[in-house]
Order: sequence, then C-alpha cells, then structure tokens
Amino acid sequence: MKLGLRIDVDTFRGTRRGVPALCESLSRFGVKGTFFFSVGPDNMGRHLWRLLKPAFLLKMLRSNAVGLYGWDILLRGTIFPGPVIGRVLAEQIRRAADEGHEIGLHAWDHHAWQARIDSMTPEAMYRHLKQGVEELTRICGKAPTCSAAPGWKANEAMLMQKEKFPFRYNSDCRGCSVFVPEVDGQRLMQPQLPVTLPTYDEIIGRNGITHANFNEHLLSLIHPDKLNVLTIHAEVEGIACREMFENFLQLAAERGIQIVPTGDLVGNGEDHCPSDRVTPRTLPGREGWIAFQESLPLAG
Repeated sequence: MKLGLRIDVDTFRGTRRGVPALCESLSRFGVKGTFFFSVGPDNMGRHLWRLLKPAFLLKMLRSNAVGLYGWDILLRGTIFPGPVIGRVLAEQIRRAADEGHEIGLHAWDHHAWQARIDSMTPEAMYRHLKQGVEELTRICGKAPTCSAAPGWKANEAMLMQKEKFPFRYNSDCRGCSVFVPEVDGQRLMQPQLPVTLPTYDEIIGRNGITHANFNEHLLSLIHPDKLNVLTIHAEVEGIACREMFENFLQLAAERGIQIVPTGDLVGNGEDHCPSDRVTPRTLPGREGWIAFQESLPLAG
C-alpha cells in the first residue's frame, strides 16, 4: 500500500525551520517525499484581510493559527515587502534536493496567486510560473519536475499555461484518480495527480478530531485499492506538529504503508490516463473555492 507524500512549503519560516526539520524526520524513517517550494516574496501576512470572512476567521481560531504559524508568518509582507525566499534560503531548498527528494514548484508569490488567480491574465500566470521555475532551476541546478497550485487555486487558463513548461505532472486539485485535464475539448499533455486526503487545518477541531486521534483518523482513510495522496505543510508538520508527524511516520511503517514521492504514483506518462476536467467547488473546513477533479462524486 503506497502513500504519496506532498510537502507544501509556503513561507520564509517554513523554508528556514520546517524544511531542515522535515528532512531530518524523513531521513530517520527512510522516507522520500516531494517538496513543492514557494521561492519568491513571502507576503503571506496579507491574508489577514480575510479575517473579515467568517469561514476564514473560524478556521484560524479552530486551528490555533497564531500558535501554529507564529506572528512572523501572520504579519509577513504587511508593513514591509516580504523577503524573497529563494535568494535568502537557497541552502535549505537545495538540501531537500541533495537528499534525494523530488522537487516541484509551488509558487513564486504564494499570496498573490491564491488571492488573485480569479483576475490574473494568462500572461500574468505565465510570468509567475516562469519566475518560479527559473529561481528553482538556479538553486537546484535543474528544472523542477512538477508543480502544485497554491491553495488548490487552479483553473483551465492556468492549466494551459503550465503546458508551456517541462513539468512531468501537476498536483493542482483534489480528487480520486490520476487523469489528464481536458480544456475546451482538447486533451492536455501533463497528468494531474490529485490530493485525496484532508490536511491538518481542514479537519483539526472538527467532528471530534483532536491531536490525540488525528493520526489514527488519517490512517483510517488510507486504502490499498485507492489513490492515496497526503499534503503536509512545512509550517505545520515541520515545526509545531513535528512530533505528531513523526508518530504518523512510525504508525504508517508499522502498518506496512510505503510512503513515496508523489511522482511515483503518476506512472510513465499521460497515455494510460483517462481524461477529466478541473472544476471549482467548496470544501468543508476550507474558506472559498478550490479546484476539484470533476468526476469526483459530491460529498453527501
């Protein structure tokens, strides 16, 4: 039974502290994963305006965001422009690559993508992707093999722009199976590997899920006859919840679950994958819309 491990690195703090910690934890258990890096300016503090939205405020309170992320993340880029992560923390990013983990692009500016994708032109999307690819290539000495849209904010215009880059696959949506996106009747070239399992911030504090039973609940959702893809965050599982994540790695090993880079679950190419579409939906525990595999049955 295989579990694809996707590690999103959204912030300066997550790169500086969370990435080295996760590299150590994964090495201890003999596990490789896929790191998706944000490499441009860290302006994540600009999300604070979303506190005016009840769903986002509730999520922040439920997940104890201040204790989880720290004020340095929550205020980053508000008073002064955020630091360019790749220029300051190239060593931490390069370490993940040197230790044999798969390296993908998450974002140039994570906040800008997540907040503005609805109004971005195709040209702006292309520039954003190009800046991120070039920075990761400079740091690692080779281009990233894959990408993952920040916050699962993906649309068909974005999928078309990603086709211009040499990504072997992308992980831009939630879903249930590997597929190749179809846009306006055209089958694209790059397969999609959807995330299938919930993230920490989506389920903690909901439906009786606490730190005490989080890992058992997550493990109960992993099945041998299904695609299993988990997203963790360097800012969460690499810092505040590191001990809990290491316990998850131990429990997974005891149950015979093989944790692998997400690219291991894609296969050899797009020819064997069915076509599907990407569509926006809402998800309990998360504010706003995110991208879903269209054929995934609606919950309930």
